[in-house]
Amino acid sequence: MTAAIVRFRWRFTTLLASVFVCAGIAGQEPDSAARGSFGVPLQPFSLHETADAGPRAEPIRVAYYAPRSQPALPPRAESVEAEDDLETTNAFPEINSKRPIVAGDRAILRNGIAYAPSHAPDNIKNAIWAVNTLRRKPYVWGGGHGSFNDYGYDCSGAVSFALHYAGLLDAPLPSSDLRHYGRRGRGRWITIYSRNGHTFAIIAGLRLDTTDLRDGGDVGPRWYADSRDTSGFDPRHPAGW
Repeated sequence: MTAAIVRFRWRFTTLLASVFVCAGIAGQEPDSAARGSFGVPLQPFSLHETADAGPRAEPIRVAYYAPRSQPALPPRAESVEAEDDLETTNAFPEINSKRPIVAGDRAILRNGIAYAPSHAPDNIKNAIWAVNTLRRKPYVWGGGHGSFNDYGYDCSGAVSFALHYAGLLDAPLPSSDLRHYGRRGRGRWITIYSRNGHTFAIIAGLRLDTTDLRDGGDVGPRWYADSRDTSGFDPRHPAGW
């Protein structure tokens, strides 16, 4: 009888303790849920902005150096000389003002104007630039013999003009005298081809002649890029040139 009473009391006490424990846990659930699984209080939130929401954070502004834009400069205009600018009406050619030049050892011809080679000596360049001023002069028999500056030129007068502005001749010579000018043979920069009745010269690779082989007539002093038959001509050259 006593043992049965003891077992009954133990079961009753255990049941009563379980009831109190469950009641205590039920009372703590809202607080635990509010704190989250790590015991940190959770804040309510909403996908929609509320009227009392605080001001938004301003974006961070970073200062940096920005160079000022420079206006684009216009391209530098190249100086282009018209062909007529090479013509001169003064007593002597203004060879110091118009100096067309090309790189290398040989002159080239563009629109009737000779470009002196950059490797040529200065006196050869001067001769080429001086002859450029004659390119529109007519053929005149005996022209260029009374004076280096004349209205027109014949063949030996034109060659004498070139030699004079190269610093290699003091007075004009006729074709017969040019056959004995300087030294025999071809020169490095100037070769004079003479025979009785006609003279022409090769200067830095270009032919100075008063005869147009295509038209077959005397037209006056002109530059030509092609050669001509030298049969019957005596080649001469200034000493050293």
